[in-house]
Amino acid sequence: MNHLEERRALAAAFRWTARLDMHEGVANHYSLAVSEDGSRFLMNPYGRHWSKMRASDLLELDANEEPEGMGDAVDPTAWAIHGALHRTCPQARCIMHLHPKYATVLAALKDPVMPPIDQNTMRFYNRFAVDAGFDGMGLGDEAERLARALGNHSIMLLGQHGILVASASVAQAFDDIYYFERAAETYITAMQTGLELNVATPDVAEKTARQWEEYEAIADKHMTAIRDILDEEEPEYLH
Repeated sequence: MNHLEERRALAAAFRWTARLDMHEGVANHYSLAVSEDGSRFLMNPYGRHWSKMRASDLLELDANEEPEGMGDAVDPTAWAIHGALHRTCPQARCIMHLHPKYATVLAALKDPVMPPIDQNTMRFYNRFAVDAGFDGMGLGDEAERLARALGNHSIMLLGQHGILVASASVAQAFDDIYYFERAAETYITAMQTGLELNVATPDVAEKTARQWEEYEAIADKHMTAIRDILDEEEPEYLH
């Protein structure tokens, strides 16, 4: 099996996302570049439930060539979005796109800001893009537009849609998407109280965001801990 370790890492991310109920049926997609230029990438097959994902299930696709089985093995919107991103953003090795509850609620707001009210929201202070140009399900021009909108950012809130993270590794992408959802949950829950939010000053928010960035190996340790559990409880993900 080609790219075995990359496949195992990505399969673990799928399974853990399902455990956290951050997935959406058999929709949404994760992909991971396996060529130097990023054009060849692994992605989940259409219709495979994330809780059952195995390393061998993952498809290897070419961002420059429409795959066989489009609409059967390959979700057309997934290939359009992830293909466009891997074609145009080679630095984005791992791309995770989800519609998790709280990030999607945030994306549905007219003004999808996330003020720095705790250390998790401060992690993303001035560190994510917002795309407000939703124009359908992500096919054709919409996919190319999303790739342009991402630019040099690693996190993009997709207005009226969900969230997209593009990082250097599976571990970093998963850690970012996990903590963004936790941050959005805190913010949405705090707003539901109807009480005044305690917003940090810009200096404190920026300081905390930098501290997150300097927190040594947190993403790798997070993924290692997840895989330790899966190795014991669901070792079939490795195959």
